[in-house]
Amino acid sequence: MSDSIKPESNPLPARRQDVNAPTLLITPQRPRFDPEKALNLIQKEAEWVGLRWVTETNQRRSARNGQPENNGAHFSCGVMIEALIDGHIAYAGTSDLSDQGLLRAAQNAALKAKEMTATKVYAASLKERPTSVGHYEGPKGRWLDSETLAALSEHLIECTRRLKVSEAIVTAVAEVSLIESEVWYLTSSGTNIQQRQFMTGQHFGAIAQGLGDTQQRSLNGPTARCQQGGLEAFDWDQLEAACESVGEQALALLKADNCPTETLDLILAADQMLLQIHESIGHPLELDRILGDERNYAGWSFVRPSDFGSLQYGSPLMNVTFDPAYPGEFASYRFDDGGAPATREFLIKEGLLVRGLGGLESQQRLGVQGVSNFRSSSWNRAPIDRMANINLEPGPTPLNDMIQHVERGILMEANRSWSIDDVRNKFQFGCEIGHLIEQGRITKILKNPNYRGVTVPFWRALAAVGDVTTRGHFGTPYCGKGEPHQMIRVGHASPACLFRDIEVFGGDS
Repeated sequence: MSDSIKPESNPLPARRQDVNAPTLLITPQRPRFDPEKALNLIQKEAEWVGLRWVTETNQRRSARNGQPENNGAHFSCGVMIEALIDGHIAYAGTSDLSDQGLLRAAQNAALKAKEMTATKVYAASLKERPTSVGHYEGPKGRWLDSETLAALSEHLIECTRRLKVSEAIVTAVAEVSLIESEVWYLTSSGTNIQQRQFMTGQHFGAIAQGLGDTQQRSLNGPTARCQQGGLEAFDWDQLEAACESVGEQALALLKADNCPTETLDLILAADQMLLQIHESIGHPLELDRILGDERNYAGWSFVRPSDFGSLQYGSPLMNVTFDPAYPGEFASYRFDDGGAPATREFLIKEGLLVRGLGGLESQQRLGVQGVSNFRSSSWNRAPIDRMANINLEPGPTPLNDMIQHVERGILMEANRSWSIDDVRNKFQFGCEIGHLIEQGRITKILKNPNYRGVTVPFWRALAAVGDVTTRGHFGTPYCGKGEPHQMIRVGHASPACLFRDIEVFGGDS
């Protein structure tokens, strides 16, 4: 169940040289831009000015059914300027990096700050923009060149061939994303922060049709295999063998019995704990939701300010951390986008809710302890409270021991569907595959496994937490929130977990 990544043992082979794909942009020619000079140019436009310069290159390659499908590169570059005037901070973004473009954006931000100061929600100050100086560079490993890009396409094609173990596999897909992101944040009060991240994402999946049914299976779910680092994340011998197993499981699901509808014990693998943590811990603990800032779009939260320090969120086995410094996890960084140093903090300790997910602005407004998670998805979005690396800490229990202590239950893997109410309380989630457990052993595969619950009672039913051998490090590039809308990258690490007396149901329900 663990998503341990082994270093690649052999160099990438170039099996063919006639891949139907152009040579892609490897390192784009960035515009000549001096952020320190730009800050000097605009800093007189307001009492205080911040400038965040963001550049990002995103390469994506995919194959489908033995053929190359998508080979593209996207480059983005721009500046977000923030201006503080009379206790109000306003923003303006621009991709025009000329002196005139920068001045125009700074003046727009200052004008908005002046216009809104009479109706500001609270009096902002430099307490929410601490002076920080530092640098972060995530793990890079082996990165890109034209030869490895061509070989990458060949590997993806081969993975789709391995996925297609039968003609009943109607779709076999292999996808890889390689992202390089750099942020330089400076302020007129002396902050100077540079952060650089190298990230990879991968997806390998199969869709099977037959016997009047359609089933899907993938490696850990469609977008879960995300991390910081480079091409060392891809052990192609291991991945190609895993793709064959994925194809075989998709076929087996066509013949499998439906998940029963009853109340029984539930073991969630690490790749499904990803979603459970994200939806029923991460989102409800966001302080801007608790404040009501997101109610028109992403919703509120059942959590109230008085719950911090008093609400028994889960069983005493439950320990959840905000950990932006975890090596290689998808959302690791040293500072958030307001300049606050990022440190590991407990959100829930021994089941007790102790801290929320909110940057310095939300902490000041709500009077609740938060973390350094004031984050933006790009240069054209203002930072808001966002998840980063939210992790459930490992426990002492091996997976086999968990299974042996279940009289009747289901082990579920890899998210397929989800539904949760606007306050992140009532939910039902579906998985790709289930394994029936009877008298302490797995007896057969089940298709269409789903479960439902209410957040706090569900987490109080946590009866065992897996050890480090069950832990997986996953993430998502598609956590959506905010008006205007912004997607952000989030990491979640978790072991497998056992929950007692959970309502499950299948496709016949």
